Amino acid sequence: MASFLTILGSVPDPRSGNAQRHGLLDMLVIALVASVCGAETCVDFAEFAADRERLLREFLSLENGLPSHDTFSRLFRLLDPQAFGRVFEAFLDDLGADGPGVLAIDGKTLRRSFDRAAGRSPLHVVTAFGAGAGLVIGQRAVAEGGNEITAARALLETLCLDAVLVTADALHTQVDTASLILERGGDYLFALKDNHPLLRRDVAEYFADPEEKMAAYQTVDADHGRIETRIHRVSHDVSWLFSDRRYKDEPRFPGLACIASVQSTRQAGATVTQATRYYLASARLTPQTFAAAVRAHWAIENRLHWVLDMAFDEDRARNRKDNGPENLTILRKLTLNLLRTARPNIPVSRKRKRAGWSDDFARTILGQMR
Repeated sequence: MASFLTILGSVPDPRSGNAQRHGLLDMLVIALVASVCGAETCVDFAEFAADRERLLREFLSLENGLPSHDTFSRLFRLLDPQAFGRVFEAFLDDLGADGPGVLAIDGKTLRRSFDRAAGRSPLHVVTAFGAGAGLVIGQRAVAEGGNEITAARALLETLCLDAVLVTADALHTQVDTASLILERGGDYLFALKDNHPLLRRDVAEYFADPEEKMAAYQTVDADHGRIETRIHRVSHDVSWLFSDRRYKDEPRFPGLACIASVQSTRQAGATVTQATRYYLASARLTPQTFAAAVRAHWAIENRLHWVLDMAFDEDRARNRKDNGPENLTILRKLTLNLLRTARPNIPVSRKRKRAGWSDDFARTILGQMR
């Protein structure tokens, strides 16, 4: 895999003429390092460059001085997000460091990226997240008039999924999505809810009165004053599914190898609540591997979306013009990847503080890009 800077340097420059006075690679590196150090806006990027000019000149030429905040803003408005997003390829080697694992697919809306004057809705993006490594490996925005399902498929078409288990919520429990994942070399684990009412009902009835003795795996979590017990069960007997005439209008999921359930009981003080969730999978999972995959899927909420909102304040980001919102969320995710691969034993929020305080830590990040 090429180095981070090599891939970053291959991004096409959308500017022309005098607008190219500042090198594209220089500007992208400044923005990334500034984001690592706590910057959140184009004004922040320009002020960071002015404050850390001596440090930046150790790595960058900066032949025509430092770019202004307007220059940063114009660049991110014009930059092709799909070309910029290819920089995630630099992290694929890290993704496989612990062997094949779970790739979680999920969408997120940037709530304040709307533009009423232009009649533009908030940006909604679909992200592919390597749960084990904690790294983003791709992103695709939902086009105007499009939906998350088609955006997820467009993203999956760009990824090699060899020996990867792709997890997604019920919105993506679609035959075409399952077929695409299998064609790309992966397996799927989909939540099963009421968008497939007949199938969900029959699977629920099966687990309520199974014809086989199923092994179970139990986990118990205690946190914030509540105790949650989960019982995971898996059945590889799927031959009866879709065999009845009542399924004539129900889609057949390709490669279906098992059905699974999670029965959870949550106790908070004197209050006890119970819920059962059901899943379809093309991999022959055991109760233990199923439990690990379900937990891994929620990493995209806990280790990505929550961190972007709390550490990067993404939910309040106000950039809204042209490609700006999409490119800046790519920048934030690239920043998070850089932080995750540097000194992994330190929390992301502390790394950002230390990078802002210390030139040495910022040098570590700059050196990591080479």
